Amino acid sequence: MRWIGIDPGLRTTGFGVIDVDGQKLTYVASGTIESGDPAKGLPERLGTLYAGIKEVLETYHPESAAIEEVFLNVNPRSTLMLGQARGAVIAALVSEKLPVAEYSALRVKQAIVGTGRAAKPQVQEMVKRLLRLNRVPGTDASDALGVAICAAHHAQMPKVITSALAPKLASKKRSK
Repeated sequence: MRWIGIDPGLRTTGFGVIDVDGQKLTYVASGTIESGDPAKGLPERLGTLYAGIKEVLETYHPESAAIEEVFLNVNPRSTLMLGQARGAVIAALVSEKLPVAEYSALRVKQAIVGTGRAAKPQVQEMVKRLLRLNRVPGTDASDALGVAICAAHHAQMPKVITSALAPKLASKKRSK
């Protein structure tokens, strides 16, 4: 299964693509999409993000997508702008008929590092280790890879639970 993870931002949106085969995670690609000069109008910058995501999707052909949820910022204007960038990204994902999972930054950090209070360098280092990379990815790309890893782990949870319960269910059937 190929996942794309997205760390949305109006200036810089990170993306990370991984392949998942059972418990094995394989790095495919990561990078950032820059929306351009802040002096440009908002619609043009959102269009740049939309087109950039579409290009990444056409290049790597993921089967599922995950995106980080918006956190409430102290500045309502910044939160609104981030929400609009996130909307442009989601529109690009669903235009390709991809299922989209959403995860909070806290949940992603818990899945990657084991604590929701992890610092960015800790997330970067764990992403590097989990994907067996030679170097730490940039923060936006690393965050996006973390979102993809979190989604892959959550998608496998029902299978893990079913596998763990199968012997117990089989013994109950035999005892009846």
